[in-house]
Amino acid sequence: MSDLIYLDYNATAPIRPEVTDLVATVMGEWGNPSSVHAAGRKAKGRLETARRQVAALAGCKAQEVIFTSGGTESNNLALKGLAGYEVFISAAEHDSVLAAAGMLEARTIAVDSTGRLDIADLREKLGASDTPALVSVMLANNETGVLQPIREIAELIHEKGGLIHTDAIQSAGKIPLHFKDMGVDMLSLSGHKIGGPQGQGALIVREGLAIQSIQKGGGQELGRRGGTENVAGIAGFGLAAELAMAALEKYDAIEEQRDRMEAAILKISPGSQIYGQGSKRLPNTSCLSMPGVGSELQVMNFDLAGIAVSAGSACSSGKVKASHVLTAMGATEKEASEAIRISLGWLTKPSEIDTFLEIWEKLYRRKSPDCAA
Repeated sequence: MSDLIYLDYNATAPIRPEVTDLVATVMGEWGNPSSVHAAGRKAKGRLETARRQVAALAGCKAQEVIFTSGGTESNNLALKGLAGYEVFISAAEHDSVLAAAGMLEARTIAVDSTGRLDIADLREKLGASDTPALVSVMLANNETGVLQPIREIAELIHEKGGLIHTDAIQSAGKIPLHFKDMGVDMLSLSGHKIGGPQGQGALIVREGLAIQSIQKGGGQELGRRGGTENVAGIAGFGLAAELAMAALEKYDAIEEQRDRMEAAILKISPGSQIYGQGSKRLPNTSCLSMPGVGSELQVMNFDLAGIAVSAGSACSSGKVKASHVLTAMGATEKEASEAIRISLGWLTKPSEIDTFLEIWEKLYRRKSPDCAA
């Protein structure tokens, strides 16, 4: 893996060495945090330390943190843990939200050509419903990096008597999070997006909002999520949250590299699309097209050159298909099927961007019908 140029941080960030060391240490400690003996109390201490660390990352209270098995479970718990609400989601949500919402017969809110939620459509659909709404809107899109005006959206939903959940999984560790200031009722996080272990996440639930467990068990997590906690994974998640907060300032330099890359792509191929470029975006994310060259072919060629990128979401059973996010933004199926996602991180070097651009230009000049060369 040492020679791999890894430009797929939005799929999974490299686990931080300090986290690996801590997880290994905690795995050797054995205690169950529900036990009252010394080993159990030590495990409980690990759990609560991590809870405070994750709370600091999210800008919330420690008691508002529910540990889960990852972002997918957090999103499912947010949508299924409350009864009596009509569910609404944006058209550009993650597959885990789309799948859960489909089971709940949720209604969809449109996004505009820049990827931002259509506020007028949200207002109209909320006004047409007599049932209190539960609305799920991503803080930052996992494919394009587009940021939503989440506070404005939350204020509108609360005016109508509804609740709002935001999937902040891609935002964490890249931009500051302030749970209370955003005005949301629930917020999802995932450990492996910030250098923590896979299979570990959290749902932040506003204090005073009662949520029903969808996984029954021994009453762990204050009765909100049954099952013995993954103490080692949670400890690693907590440390990753602390390290991610400390590294936030590095994303200014990462954004400069992303913008340099996009400018170079447009110079090579003026017909390429940078999706969401007209909106505020995460500093590390670029979703761009190579006219006339399919996403799958691009991903395969970059892989052969030792560069890891992805097409759309990495949570679609390994399938490369036209992105629902891009078609919701107005792209045709053909245009959407020519886009790849580049996501940078703390280990990305300027020289790696240079190598990526070299391979991109070679592929474009060899394969694109738009290239006259």
